[in-house]
Amino acid sequence: MYSTCLFCHAPLGANEEIEHFPVGRRLAFDSVKGRLWVVCRKCERWNLSPLEERWEAIEECERRFESTRMRASTDNIGLARLSEGLELVRVGPALRPEFAAWRYGDQFGRRRRRTMLQAGVGLGAVGALIAGGIAAGVGIGGFGWMIIQSGRFIIEGNPSSVVGHAPGWDGQLIAVRRQHLKHTRWQVDESTGEPRLEIGFKRGLVTVTGDEARRLAGILIVHANRRGGTRSQVQEAVQRVQEAGSAEALVAAVAAHRQPPPVWKKESQSRDLEPFGLYPERRLAFEMALHEEQERRALQGELLALEQAWRDAEEIAKIADNLLVPESDEEWLRKQREKE
Repeated sequence: MYSTCLFCHAPLGANEEIEHFPVGRRLAFDSVKGRLWVVCRKCERWNLSPLEERWEAIEECERRFESTRMRASTDNIGLARLSEGLELVRVGPALRPEFAAWRYGDQFGRRRRRTMLQAGVGLGAVGALIAGGIAAGVGIGGFGWMIIQSGRFIIEGNPSSVVGHAPGWDGQLIAVRRQHLKHTRWQVDESTGEPRLEIGFKRGLVTVTGDEARRLAGILIVHANRRGGTRSQVQEAVQRVQEAGSAEALVAAVAAHRQPPPVWKKESQSRDLEPFGLYPERRLAFEMALHEEQERRALQGELLALEQAWRDAEEIAKIADNLLVPESDEEWLRKQREKE
């Protein structure tokens, strides 16, 4: 197999994921017609591979594509990004999309363990300070307020910490602090039917719409879920997304869920409120779905260009595969296709 682009002569790169075809960082394949291309990342032209090097590699690409949860598809083209960085472009009818919940279980578990560790260290330090004060003759009552506040900050985070920025009333960015997460809602814009993000501040309500709302919600929800989740909470969150049918459907369902408006309240009055107005399991599901939706949107943006490039490459492939092919090879190709 050649290692440079046939059109611009740039290096095609290498991969360690497809054992039978270690060339390229983006591979396109058609299992039905038995074609395999290396897509040049510089000029985006499709380099058709030699016949004898395709079949095992195509089968391996198909297996890897089907096992990859992060993918997007149109009627004719699918795009998947493997965790190792290789991109696979699948030509053919779309497979049933699958939700990438498997990626989030470990992530939420690590957050929970990290928070518990921080809490243990922090509370231990507070305990040592109290013990030192008592030894010095200071009454325990003098530490009461400090103990409560320190414990809350360690477990829930400092409410004054800045966790994001939103467009303010005067066009300037306004700091979103952790305490504002309890006054943040993901709701439906009744005029457009699209979701919007609403954040309650002391000065009033800030509303963010469109792609900016999704981007900001994706940032803030991570801080709202800073404590991660237990195994059972994560499993329930995954089940919620699966029951919704897709990440997009759950994002829309959260917006349609009736919630009280995000009116600003003092810390003492909002202590029992949940961030985003959602209980932990639903909040974890929302983070999964929101990030999944954003990633799929990013992949979808590439599909139209890929489909046009595939149509152009297919015309060339038809000619190349039929040019000077002996009858014996035609018979071998026919048998290979019958195995599919």
